[in-house]
Amino acid sequence: MIFGKATGEEHTSLLVLVKTKQIGVLCVFFWVYRLQEAMDAFAEKLESVYKASGEKKINVISHSMGGLLVKCFMSLHSDIFEKYVQNWIAIAAPFRGAPGYITSTLLNGMSFVNGWEQNFFVSKWSMHQLLIECPSIYELMCCPYFKWELPPVLELWREKESEDGVGTSGVVLESYRSLESLEVFTKSLCDNKADYCGEAIDLPFNWKIMEWAHETKKVLHTAKLPSKVKFYNIYGTNLATPHSVCYGNENMPVKDLTNLRYFQPTYICVDGDGTVPVESAMADGLEAVARVGVPGEHRGILNDHRVFRMLKQWLNVGEPDPFYNPINDYVILPTTFEMEEHHENGVEVASVKESWDIISDGNKNDASTVSSISVSQPGDDQNPQAEARATLTVHPQGDGRQHVELNAVSVSVDA
Repeated sequence: MIFGKATGEEHTSLLVLVKTKQIGVLCVFFWVYRLQEAMDAFAEKLESVYKASGEKKINVISHSMGGLLVKCFMSLHSDIFEKYVQNWIAIAAPFRGAPGYITSTLLNGMSFVNGWEQNFFVSKWSMHQLLIECPSIYELMCCPYFKWELPPVLELWREKESEDGVGTSGVVLESYRSLESLEVFTKSLCDNKADYCGEAIDLPFNWKIMEWAHETKKVLHTAKLPSKVKFYNIYGTNLATPHSVCYGNENMPVKDLTNLRYFQPTYICVDGDGTVPVESAMADGLEAVARVGVPGEHRGILNDHRVFRMLKQWLNVGEPDPFYNPINDYVILPTTFEMEEHHENGVEVASVKESWDIISDGNKNDASTVSSISVSQPGDDQNPQAEARATLTVHPQGDGRQHVELNAVSVSVDA
């Protein structure tokens, strides 16, 4: 059963889980969380799926902001959550926000498609006017109390006034942390209006919603995972993800903040899924059974075969795979293991030979590789003289299969 908003394509793989095994699976996608209506609807959905599955505990799978809805509900209604839920798997959840993406959304708008497809979709600025009153957008702004490795900033190239107050004396790069940037949002959107049937409607930066979002972040911060619920976190990696945003440049500084909508932002990016930074997605603040990074885009990650395999493994769906490791998505098949030891006339020789096959769809290397390491230890009154050497050889076999051989030998001589 699906709860939330996403495309049918994104649901396909997850629905297979429901059809494969008779277990309660609840998928949570986009929502405006902490609204009482959302909390009530989620509680009702938990109960209905629980009853429909024969009163078996539910496996909740959330995506993106659905993860924040689940965490918010868990914080406010921990007893209900523990009663109905067995496992919760969060996918691409912006636990500490999506600072770069949301900053440019509030100042310039958002576009879900690019190129010619934009002609068939809501325009970027129209989307901005829709989202300026959306609580979840404010709730996804940079979390100012989180200890970022590199704090997100909003940068503006501005004209610098001359000392006599007449004219300008060049340009300067101004930098604003998360709380300081709120003044920029307020000034840039002070005259923002939307035209509705010929009537101009004021749409400034909404401080009431901002205060609401601040309270939501408090609720999220205090969330605790019930002792009987297992939590897993899957997040996207390997894509440049907006973190800090800059407007203007030395040749074209920002003269009027109300004109920021006409400037094209430039980004300082970090690792993530293109929308949510890895640092934010990993910072769930809960006792996770596993946190796994999967190369992929924020929405496209739902169609990733590796994610599907992890879900099957964690939810115990289908035939068990004893060699599958969901942390790195490899199937490891041990083939041989040999160990020999010889000791004669004060000399001890030990050798190990091991080989195994690794199956991974992500392997594209066609060349064999050889790595070796050697270690020696001089003898003394306490320890014998010893030397060890190990060689690891990887032979690509095609179709994602690699044959790995490890050969090691050690020699020690009694003093």
